[in-house]
Amino acid sequence: MVVLAAALALVGGLFVLPKGIVKPKESRSELSKDAAATANRDGGGPATNGSKTEASSGPVPATATGNNGPNAAAPHTTATATQRQELNRLLKEYAAATPATKAAVATTLARRYNGVERFDSAGYYLEQVALAKPTAANWQQAADAYYQAYSFATTDERVKLLGGKTRELYAKVLEKEPGNLDAKTNLGMAYMASENPVQGISYLREVLEADPRNEKALYNMGILAVQSNQYDKAVQRFKDLVKVNPKNVNGQFYLGVTLARTGAKDEAKQAFLAAKSLSNDPALAASVDEEIAKLK
Repeated sequence: MVVLAAALALVGGLFVLPKGIVKPKESRSELSKDAAATANRDGGGPATNGSKTEASSGPVPATATGNNGPNAAAPHTTATATQRQELNRLLKEYAAATPATKAAVATTLARRYNGVERFDSAGYYLEQVALAKPTAANWQQAADAYYQAYSFATTDERVKLLGGKTRELYAKVLEKEPGNLDAKTNLGMAYMASENPVQGISYLREVLEADPRNEKALYNMGILAVQSNQYDKAVQRFKDLVKVNPKNVNGQFYLGVTLARTGAKDEAKQAFLAAKSLSNDPALAASVDEEIAKLK
């Protein structure tokens, strides 16, 4: 479980959150312990290192050293033999590529690393593409990959490294597209693991000022309020979210959780049932049943 290095009053005790897109099926205990679930979302676990694999492999692009290019020595633990062979072939092709062909090979490598859930490596190669052709779209592809890796990092060191890289690349996106709200939202969440988490809150507020109906920002602000035990504020964020999109499953689930925490049991039950009706996920159904049982 990764704890923020600096806990400020506004978000005191927050755990790293862009991992922030917490899934209901992983939030079956008290919300104050959501960080553990978030860090492990979608299968990432304590041994992950910016990927969903059990061990990191290939280049470690966010580190200060060892970031000079491909390294195929380590096994890709979620890759099949065929996938490993393809990665090794592409790594050799990348090393031998001319400046004119390197970006194309890097794009393919990133796609293959994404396929084996090595998001940090995908980010490294997408960054090479962006360096060669620095468009907003290319910077965002690289930033998104690092953000995904950041979402699975479960050590303080990796959180800091990947969070820093994520912030650096989203800043490049915003230099070219100041109105890119998705980039600004993710940048805000990446700041939650920095020494200035309040800056992250500021970015999210800017997003909501520009677009009060932004689902991603509403959701993340709700989660942040939950993590700081501000349940009344969280209720309002999730109410706003499901007003914008009544079919947002996570929004309905967390509306139920936060309403329950504020004592509004009947409303909480309605929200839980709404979430359950919107998904066929048995884990979500089990979570809903467990939460409803607590209301009695």
